Amino acid sequence: MNDKELKDKLYLLSQGDYQAFEDIYNELKIPAFTVVYRMTHDIHLSEDIMQEVFIKLYYHPFDVERPRAYFFKMIYYQTVDSLRKIKRVEDIEEYSFIGKEDNYVYLDIEEALTYLKEEERNIIILHLNAGLKFKEISEILQMPLGTILWK
Repeated sequence: MNDKELKDKLYLLSQGDYQAFEDIYNELKIPAFTVVYRMTHDIHLSEDIMQEVFIKLYYHPFDVERPRAYFFKMIYYQTVDSLRKIKRVEDIEEYSFIGKEDNYVYLDIEEALTYLKEEERNIIILHLNAGLKFKEISEILQMPLGTILWK
């Protein structure tokens, strides 16, 4: 689902079309969960964070130019806030891939991610799993685009 289609679905949701919410949920649940789970490495916390964000979306659909980037900004900040509440931000070391068939290749990538600093991992996670452009990631992380590209 591209940004225009997502924007249209969000508009329909704001008009009371709850099938639009189901379509949005089905489109974004896997990449969103993967981002959250890689940041928390806790399946239950990840499910809670996902539920909070999707409830916010359900009751308050947003109208922005780049809805996918905005949604993943919500996901990212809700995850960071949740981790701060339980004081585990510094303890995050491992990440996991969800729903992949060739586990050996993904485990190699998984291991490679553990060698990166948290900031670098977040850039890669948002780019690969959320499908965000580097410019969008720079806005979410509030870092210059050149720094995002360099990292």
